[in-house]
Amino acid sequence: MDGLASLGLILFMIALTLPRWQPVEVYRWIAAAGALILLVARIFTRPEVEGDLKLTRLMRIQLWSAIFFCAACVFLFVPGGTMRDFLAFTLAGAAIQIYTSIAIPARLRKLKKNG
Repeated sequence: MDGLASLGLILFMIALTLPRWQPVEVYRWIAAAGALILLVARIFTRPEVEGDLKLTRLMRIQLWSAIFFCAACVFLFVPGGTMRDFLAFTLAGAAIQIYTSIAIPARLRKLKKNG
């Protein structure tokens, strides 16, 4: 599922750069597709080590980053939504994603070291 999550993140990040070069509002659909793919991947991702509560919590936090990305995409389609709202939720999801991308491998190394 990590490959699918990576694909979703790549699509979402490509959509962030498209408004600069693409006059047509295709970026909204690409961002929504990427966020949806990421959400599905995060829902079906299971921890590598069963029974570790901290790792399970980190995986659940990672799911929230995908939920924030989906919430950001809602503001692209809502008539009253602004780009500021979209960017706020995108930055919140990115901050959580950065934290979990550092904390999950560190936790896995610690579990592997302790046996």
